[in-house]
Amino acid sequence: MSKEKPRMFIIGSRGFLGSYAARAAKSEFEVMGGNRTATGHPDEVLVDIRDEGSVKAAFQTAQPDVVMLFAAHSDIDYCEQHPEEAHTVNVHGVEHVVNACDRRKARLVFTSTGAVFDGRHHGYSEESPVSPVSVYGKTKAEAEVLALALGPFAIVVRIALGIGFAGRSGTNAFLDSLKARWASGQSVNLPTFEQRNPIDATTLSQFLLDLLEKQETQGIFHVGSGEPISRYDLGLKLAARMGYADCVQPQLETVPGRAPRGPDHFLLTEKLRMTCGTPIPTCDQVIERCFDGVA
Repeated sequence: MSKEKPRMFIIGSRGFLGSYAARAAKSEFEVMGGNRTATGHPDEVLVDIRDEGSVKAAFQTAQPDVVMLFAAHSDIDYCEQHPEEAHTVNVHGVEHVVNACDRRKARLVFTSTGAVFDGRHHGYSEESPVSPVSVYGKTKAEAEVLALALGPFAIVVRIALGIGFAGRSGTNAFLDSLKARWASGQSVNLPTFEQRNPIDATTLSQFLLDLLEKQETQGIFHVGSGEPISRYDLGLKLAARMGYADCVQPQLETVPGRAPRGPDHFLLTEKLRMTCGTPIPTCDQVIERCFDGVA
C-alpha cells in the first residue's frame, strides 16, 4: 500500500454502511477492510472484534492512521434475545478496538444509534442524557463511553436510521429487505408511531469524511435528515418510488415479543451543520439519493 495517503482501517467493510464508507474513502485514504471472513483480497484482513488477539494482529497488519468501526450486532430484536452475545460484540469488541487505537494514536470513528435515547421527547441533541430502553441501546451507550475515552482521537456518530441498497445479500440493508418482500407480493406493516430522521448511506459516508477533514474534530455528532418522518410514511414514499404503492399497511400498535423501541428518535443535527458546513438533507432528498445509480 502506498504511503502517500493516510491509512484507513474500516472494520465491517463488507457490511451495508461499511461498504459505502470504503468506496467513498478511497479518494482520500489508503483503505484496508477488516472482516470476520476472508476473501483473499490484498487490502483485507481478518478481524474478530470479540477477540483481543485478533484485533491486535489486524492492527499490526493494517497500521492505520484512522479507524472506522461499523462491526456490531445491530439487530435490535436479536440483541434483546441474546444479551450476553450483544454485550460481547457491542461493548467488549469496541473496547478491544479502542485499546488498539490508543496504542497507535489512531483516530476512531464509531457509529452509534438513536436507540441510546428512550424516544419520549421530540428532538435530541448531542448533550441530551442517554436513556436506552433496549439491550441494543444499552450496549451502544456503554460503547460510546469507551470510544469517547480516546478524547481528541474519537468521533462518535449517532444515526437514527440508515437507509439504502446494499446490492448484495447478507447485510441488514433496509431497502433491500423491503424490495424483496414487495417484489414477492408481500405487504409490509410499518409503525405509524415511530418517528426517525433517516440518512442515506452515501450522504452519511460523506459526512464521516467531512468530520475527519479537521484534526480538531472530536466528540459526538448526530447525522440524519433535517426533519423526522414516521416509519409508515417513509415506507409509503419508498414503495411509491419503487412502484409498490399498495404494499404498505399501517401498524398501529407495538408487536408483542419484540424489543422495546423509542417512539421518537429525532436527532438534532445543528452541530453537524455548523461543523461540516454541508447542508443537512431533507427526507425527500435522503430517499432520492438512495436510488442514485441504482438500476
